[in-house]
Amino acid sequence: MSDLRIAIILGSTRPGRNGKAVADWVVEQAAGRSASYELIDLLDHPLPLLDEPTPPSFGAYENEHTKAWAATIAPYDGFIFVTPEYNHSTSAVLKNAIDYLYAEWNNKAAGFVAWGSLGGARAIEHLRGISAELQIADVRQQLSFSLFSDFEDFSTFTPGPQYAEAAGVLFDQLEAWAGALKPLRG
Repeated sequence: MSDLRIAIILGSTRPGRNGKAVADWVVEQAAGRSASYELIDLLDHPLPLLDEPTPPSFGAYENEHTKAWAATIAPYDGFIFVTPEYNHSTSAVLKNAIDYLYAEWNNKAAGFVAWGSLGGARAIEHLRGISAELQIADVRQQLSFSLFSDFEDFSTFTPGPQYAEAAGVLFDQLEAWAGALKPLRG
């Protein structure tokens, strides 16, 4: 599976965000695997609220920012969405970035990493429903970090050692599904 490319998409852009430390930790955990893991920070891809005149499923992107976003996402075989939980869901910036595209997500695999007062579980559940509509196969393993036990003073990310093994399971499942789905796109 050395030809697999997995994007770790950081779905938080707010000032003082906890997400950068979480995403960097995921990148560190993925180091040395046979698949290639790369961080995509939505802070580096400022998309306005969805402004395409036709539905993304038509593939008729008109705006340059949409075309650039599509070109960024298209080469990947799978994704790890790293998201905070805001108001029992994922972040608006991540949902907006996902909504911009359609075919670029199809027949690919995804895993989820979240944090919040309940470990980001509700954000992940919302992302699972969104993934199904976009024909993204999501894996069972997820990483859920608590603001109460995995962050010092709710701001400094301090994950316990048990998460490294859980991350390995997530990567194994994601790589298996991304590899299995790749022929569907070829």
